[in-house]
Amino acid sequence: MPLLKIENLHTFYGHVHALKGINLEVEEGEIVTLIGANGAGKSTTLRTISGLVRPREGRIEFNGHLLNNVPAHQIVQMGISHVPEGRRIFTTLTVMENLMMGAYTIRDERVIQENLERVFTLFPRLAERKNQLGGTLSGGEQQMLTIGRALMARPRLLLLDEPSLGLAPMLVRAIFETIREINAGGTTILLVEQNARAALKIAHRAYVLETGRVVLSGPAHELMQDERVRKAYLGER
Repeated sequence: MPLLKIENLHTFYGHVHALKGINLEVEEGEIVTLIGANGAGKSTTLRTISGLVRPREGRIEFNGHLLNNVPAHQIVQMGISHVPEGRRIFTTLTVMENLMMGAYTIRDERVIQENLERVFTLFPRLAERKNQLGGTLSGGEQQMLTIGRALMARPRLLLLDEPSLGLAPMLVRAIFETIREINAGGTTILLVEQNARAALKIAHRAYVLETGRVVLSGPAHELMQDERVRKAYLGER
């Protein structure tokens, strides 16, 4: 049974039909990426999974449980953490306070400390900056903080929305290497990323979205060779 299974998902923003019957699956231990142009429905897919937007039709199942009407905070408790596009940190809180906000569903202090150690191992810069206000961090450090905050809930499934957006090339490489490490540590990942080449290099499987529909799917290494993907998303002619 897939860890995450989406069937015939339709999501609207008012009268705008954003997702038009998408189907996708994510197996335990995978990195699955969603690629597509702006407005294709990638971020809406993540927002619908995490309960920030309600689907009008279809099913979202996580670990065998239906999520359609589950409140967002309970979805976090069930094991899904969402790293939104644009970082969305608490700029007036310190790094440590931001991280603790990610652990609000956990009552066991020992588990919180274990999670904190894991985050600081992945992102040593956050340990160095733990008493610094979030708003004074660089863009790359803020992205590390956003991912670290999500990991504090110890998710089984991590939803990552545009983690490389606005970062320098060196930082982009570091972020993708960290995503590999997070996955190797046992966290399943559903990744939305404009940098399709980088995303396909680390993903096991991929889905291509166009105007709210899945138009291609398969092993990531196969889609890297697909002529349509190469021309539309990898900048080749």
